[in-house]
Amino acid sequence: MDSLVSTPARHAPPPREIDVETLRRRLEEAVDGEVRFDTGSRAAYATDASNYRQVPIGVVVPRSLDAGAAAVAVCRARDVPVLSRGGGTSLAGQCCNAAVVIDWSKHCGQLESVDVTRRRIVVQAGAVLDAVDHELEQYGLMVGPKPSSHPACTIGGMIGNNSCGASAQAYGKMSESVLRLEILTYDGVRAWVGPTDDAEYARIQAAGGRLAVIHRQVRELRDDTMELVRTRFPKLERRVSGYNLDQLLPENGGNLARALVGSEGTLVVVLRAELAAVPRPPARSLAVLGFTDIFTAADAVPAVAAHRPLALEAMDETMYRLARAERPDDPALRDLPAGAGWLLVQFGGENADEARERAEEMMRDLAGRSPAPAHAFLGDPAKEDELWRLRESGLGVEAYPPTGRQTYEGWSDAAVPPERLGAYLRDYDELRRRHGYRDSALYGHFGQGCVHGRLPLDLHTDDGIATYRAFAEEAADLVASYGGSLSGEHGDGQALAELLPRMFGDGVVAAFGRFKAIFDPRNRMNPGKVVHPHRLDEDLTQRHFFPMEPRETFFDYPDDHGRFGHAATRCVGTGKCRKQTFEGGVMCPSYRVTREEEHSTRGRARLLEEMVRGELITDGWRSTAVRDALDLCLACKGCRSECPVNVDMATYKAEFLAHHYRRRLRPVAHYSMGWLPLWAALASGAPWAVNAVTHLPGLSRLVKAVAGVAGARELPRFAGERFTDWFKRRGVTGPDAAAGGGLGAGSATAAGAVGGTAGSRVAGTGAAGGAVGSRGRVVLWADTFTNNFDPHIGQAAVSVLEAAGFEVHVPPVALCCGLTWISTGQLGIARRVLARSVRALRPWAEAGVPVVGLEPSCTAVFRSDGPELLNTPETRLLAERTVTLAELLQDRAPDWRPASAGGEAVAQVHCHQSAVLGFDADRAVLDRFGIRTEVLDSGCCGQAGNFGFERGHYDVSVACAEEGLWPAVRAAAPDQAILADGFSCRTQIAAAATGRQGRHLAELLATTLSNPPDHHPLTTTP
Repeated sequence: MDSLVSTPARHAPPPREIDVETLRRRLEEAVDGEVRFDTGSRAAYATDASNYRQVPIGVVVPRSLDAGAAAVAVCRARDVPVLSRGGGTSLAGQCCNAAVVIDWSKHCGQLESVDVTRRRIVVQAGAVLDAVDHELEQYGLMVGPKPSSHPACTIGGMIGNNSCGASAQAYGKMSESVLRLEILTYDGVRAWVGPTDDAEYARIQAAGGRLAVIHRQVRELRDDTMELVRTRFPKLERRVSGYNLDQLLPENGGNLARALVGSEGTLVVVLRAELAAVPRPPARSLAVLGFTDIFTAADAVPAVAAHRPLALEAMDETMYRLARAERPDDPALRDLPAGAGWLLVQFGGENADEARERAEEMMRDLAGRSPAPAHAFLGDPAKEDELWRLRESGLGVEAYPPTGRQTYEGWSDAAVPPERLGAYLRDYDELRRRHGYRDSALYGHFGQGCVHGRLPLDLHTDDGIATYRAFAEEAADLVASYGGSLSGEHGDGQALAELLPRMFGDGVVAAFGRFKAIFDPRNRMNPGKVVHPHRLDEDLTQRHFFPMEPRETFFDYPDDHGRFGHAATRCVGTGKCRKQTFEGGVMCPSYRVTREEEHSTRGRARLLEEMVRGELITDGWRSTAVRDALDLCLACKGCRSECPVNVDMATYKAEFLAHHYRRRLRPVAHYSMGWLPLWAALASGAPWAVNAVTHLPGLSRLVKAVAGVAGARELPRFAGERFTDWFKRRGVTGPDAAAGGGLGAGSATAAGAVGGTAGSRVAGTGAAGGAVGSRGRVVLWADTFTNNFDPHIGQAAVSVLEAAGFEVHVPPVALCCGLTWISTGQLGIARRVLARSVRALRPWAEAGVPVVGLEPSCTAVFRSDGPELLNTPETRLLAERTVTLAELLQDRAPDWRPASAGGEAVAQVHCHQSAVLGFDADRAVLDRFGIRTEVLDSGCCGQAGNFGFERGHYDVSVACAEEGLWPAVRAAAPDQAILADGFSCRTQIAAAATGRQGRHLAELLATTLSNPPDHHPLTTTP
């Protein structure tokens, strides 16, 4: 790291050269918190969710508000710029700067008080909105504004941006929720501010000091610019651009707190906020109106808004097509009314009938309009929630269209008076087409005239950037001509600040400069944003090329043009990976435990982006900063399905490890657990002896130390007989040549009952039962874990498949998918291992025989990782043929019923099943078998293959389990089975020390057969 960094400011005394090492030491001495000037931390905070990149000087994560104030004091003493940061989800560039970044989101997020009667709360600035609303739910309250970034955005960030969201239709912007703010100025003034009538003003002046000077200067500014503000500020609910000087007017109560809302950290640091909370509507209903196009839908907005809905959203046909391409079977999308533009209108009520009646009244009113909506319907609650989630995920859905160019922020939230929205959209559409941006979607908060939509900008070339600038300037003039606001939600930041004179005029913009100078005369608070801004085409992250991008990779990256560099820059920064635990989902387990930006999918993506850029992280694949950030990635693949743009950090991690350790000594765990299939094959010769060595107290500690395994972990025991050996022992014959005789697989057509007893056959039972083989052949693939550790699961699967009428074939030799080598980044070996298995299974796949996988992580390799790692026709064919047990029963035996049914279960869905395979078929099969199942939405179990075994990961692994799985296991009723198809999940469940054991779906289904393989109830294990 260079010891000196120059950070020029504009229109203020330039800062002296910053002695970075001295600054770091002073911060470490003065701040109770985490002071980080390392390359990895700076890389993680170099961008937000915008198009801009500015590498910070350093990062401070204070443990208290006082500690954060101390950090500002140190920066003031060294004349260093400061950026106060929340969730980092800003879209206009206001959350990245060449400054000391203070991240409040990890430790300073307490909801300090709730006044239920007065509906007031006091909350720290780092509190995440969803966490606050979760706590307020018990009181029947919530924060009014709810932007789509609600899982990650903080209260302080919402105040900085003057956030809105769909709920602003009913509850207004964040400024309307703010009652008072506790602020800290760069020069050290810390005080609560709010409405300032004459009496309060007199009291402050009598007290004297710097606070009195601030208030006096603010009042002078108000008096000087009063008429200008009244005449030049748009009369618009969604005016987010500029400073809120209108809140200083006498008719608005002279509210300094609300004047500071939306200032994007350029004036003060917000420490605490007193907010007005709102009651949660007891019931909701959703009406969806279809129109011939989005312009006609916009024309109808005033008539719809007259019915005072809670929210009035819109999306066009392009957004619909993108959503259908991503989720073709989504019933909420399938059942949309006819049209090419839709309004989503949400009503509230004291009960469901009242909410529905309000929606129906609105629809009756619109039926008399010309043109009337093509159709309207009320969805059920599940469909309503799904459709609302779709609308909130618009940014991610639109970012990477399956056809067409990648889209970007840049002009994404302008607002105009709703009564002029239709005309504006027609003019705006013509402007887009003229500049070559015609293929982008239009959607947004139409009830307040706010329009969203990313654009297919070319931000990589000079000509493309020049086109973007010309478009932005014309678009600003167009919005101003309609009496609108350049920003109706996302703020000005760097993307729009340069254009503010086109909207407000030079006089108002000069007043903004005076306002900033009152609070921040040296321009050290988030400089270059809003006032004295950097140009909109400066600091563009896309403008740089990636000299460190590898020419050759192991994975193919089919969704990223075959480029790792494109994959590394795929993240758009929405922060969905920074979820709260109670929100469920899989992504991102290590972040939920550590609350560290570097341990979020976004943070890791930022480091990979900086790695291929080669400016901040200069050692490429050898980077220890990237390695350390990826170390706590559990490779759960939750991001692959839950990230709005499908970042696949597990794949990126494997690729990185492959290059990082190329021709180098690896961690010992890569050799012990990464080569597990080999060790398992060797152990099969004497499993009892191996188990004795690995479980004797003294020897066990030695083995774990040598293998790099956490001392607190119990090593799994090898089975006395492998599943493949058991299956051969049943007295089977090989398949005929036409069916793949070259494989030499065994067939269960004449075998005895499970357990090897000759002379009996498990036949189908129930309505669709039949002789074994009546439904055709299947290959039951014995993965490493089933084969060597849990062969009883394979035995149960044979019983179930035969009972359902299938002819079961099992390869007589172990066929590995290469998972353990993939997860440890030994991709050359993984390719060879995978290729061997593909060759062995190819005859069956070509014959159309399904390959049934029992272990979700291994099955997911055949379905997903395999074709991307070994892109051959045979591998792709095997991916098509590979199914789970539930999928096979659902698709090939939908009418089969067992002899007996019933029971209860709690299901922990394996991460890779959630991300790649899905659980819908399992739900359907469990329902058919009468097993009432509670599916946990508790996130990753924390074991994640080798992760939970590796030394140095145990604490995080256990903390992940304590976030959801272990409490659920402890709370499970004695008569509830613990369903867990994944070997890792079952291992973690056993580690809970409750005496409960996880069971595979095959085991649960086998207990319902007339001749089950064992006689244990659902709640025990074999």
